[in-house]
Amino acid sequence: MAALENATGNVVFKFEPFVLHVLCQELQDAQLLHSVAIESGFKNSGITVSRGGKIMMAVRSAHCLEVPLSHMGKLMVSEEYIEFLVHVANQKMEENARRIDRFYKHLEAALEAAGGVSSSPSTDTGQARAVYVRRRKRRTARVQDVLPSAERRNEELEPGDDPEDSLDIFAEITL
Repeated sequence: MAALENATGNVVFKFEPFVLHVLCQELQDAQLLHSVAIESGFKNSGITVSRGGKIMMAVRSAHCLEVPLSHMGKLMVSEEYIEFLVHVANQKMEENARRIDRFYKHLEAALEAAGGVSSSPSTDTGQARAVYVRRRKRRTARVQDVLPSAERRNEELEPGDDPEDSLDIFAEITL
C-alpha cells in the first residue's frame, strides 16, 4: 500500500497464466500436444504454421487478471479491494499450478501411448505422414491445365499475400 501511495504514474495489478511455445518437427506432434493442452484446461491453445513451414504449438489459457489501481498517481481503488484482488490472483495462481501439473501428467501418458516423441519422420510404417507443404500457385494451375489470368489471380489473393506462395494442408491429417 505504501508503494501505491507513493506512485506517480499508472499502476496495474496483473496476473498472467502459464504460456508455452513449442516448435514441432511434425504436424502430428503439434496435434498431440494440442489435444493434451486442451484436456489439461489450456483452452486458448493453438497451432500456427509459418509460410516457411515451421509448426508452432502454443499452450495458453485465458484466466488472466489485469486491473488498474492508480491513474497518474491517484489511487482509484480501496485497500479492501486490493486485498480482494490479491486473493483472486492467488486462487488463479493455484489453478494455474494445477493445470500445469495436469498438462505434465497428460503429456507423459500421451507420449507413452504414442511410443515416445517423434524426432524424425517414420520410415518403418510405409505410410505417408501429413505435413504442411509449400507450393507455387502457378505450378498448381499448370497441373490442372488451367492458367488463370493475372486479373483473376489477383482477385483471389488477400491483401498482403504473396502471389507466388501458399500453404496447403493435406486432407488426410489425422492424429
